[in-house]
Amino acid sequence: MVALLAGASGLIAASLYYAQPLVGPISAATGLSPAAAGLIVTLTQAGYAIGLLFVVPLGDLLENRKLVFCALLFAAAALAAAAASHSATQFLLASLAIGLGSVAAQVLVPFAAHLSHEATRGQTVGKVVSGLLLGIMLARPAASLIADHASWRVVFSTASVLVALLAFVLRARLPERVPSSGLTYGALIGSLWRLFRTTPVLRRRAAYHAGLFGAFSMFWTVAPLVLEGERFHLSQTGIALFALAGMAGAIASPFAGKLADKGHTLAATAGALLLGILGFALPLWEPASRPVALGMLVIAAIVLDMGVAANLVLGQRALFAMGAEVRSRLNGIYFALFFAGGALGSATGAWMLATHGWRAALLTGMAFPAAALLCWITEALAVRTVAASQRA
Repeated sequence: MVALLAGASGLIAASLYYAQPLVGPISAATGLSPAAAGLIVTLTQAGYAIGLLFVVPLGDLLENRKLVFCALLFAAAALAAAAASHSATQFLLASLAIGLGSVAAQVLVPFAAHLSHEATRGQTVGKVVSGLLLGIMLARPAASLIADHASWRVVFSTASVLVALLAFVLRARLPERVPSSGLTYGALIGSLWRLFRTTPVLRRRAAYHAGLFGAFSMFWTVAPLVLEGERFHLSQTGIALFALAGMAGAIASPFAGKLADKGHTLAATAGALLLGILGFALPLWEPASRPVALGMLVIAAIVLDMGVAANLVLGQRALFAMGAEVRSRLNGIYFALFFAGGALGSATGAWMLATHGWRAALLTGMAFPAAALLCWITEALAVRTVAASQRA
């Protein structure tokens, strides 16, 4: 069941990222300007954020299997609409809908937590999140390879068929889970602000990951544009191989889950944020050799993806320890907040690259996890103060 949930989460989350390495071809086909190209990724993430706030909380109210099935059929229809788009408006609206339907993945992750024992919950969540991240990371090279040998429209039409098939597989294989909550939908949505206001760990974990995910989205929006530009002249296949190398970062997820289970969440979070900063610092050194520069960019992609993968698991492990009756809502708020950071990162990255160049985009990307690290310092100081007072 964990393997099924991991694979399903990966395939669903991949839908959010097929467009990332194809920003150039899609923009050319639909008439989007280079400065506005980031909207292709931004609107998908905006749709995802809306779904996280208004659809994922239904996991605490409705039978989960039925909710996932309906969301996946909606996502499949949106992917088909993207494949058939011939104008920027059509594609951007389809992108928004793809994000909205893809929130089914965030109903499945709390589902995995419900099936787990407390002592191993972090490891289970880590495995499912590894599947989700592998789906995200495989989406980019798969999209590039298919687009290079067919077209970007084939990418989205194939994804539509796969997601529709997955909907029926999950309906047949998942166990029923009917939440015990007696809330109405209005009361459920109304409780989101109260949960945010009264749950400090949620606010902190969302702030940490918004910084990292903003950097992640910026990097994977601008890197393909740089790789296909005059410095590297890579084809879509070359960009696909670059994205495949970045997949190595997903190995951090299970290790982060084990560290969280052992009580090392605070220190591991600092490590993840520092990896995010390092991922943008490395490419600032621009060697004259093209192969060396490309190798440095590959290392930066792996380092950044490791930080993002680890921090995501650390955040979800902390939130899922807070009670089964609010897990879907906490997860929805968490993802909505850090996806807002991701949307800001992708939009800012494309604009910075178009108007100020690669180095300015790198420095802007570095600022995202650096700001999160400043938030982490306040938590570390608070923990140290509490520990000192207890010893006294």
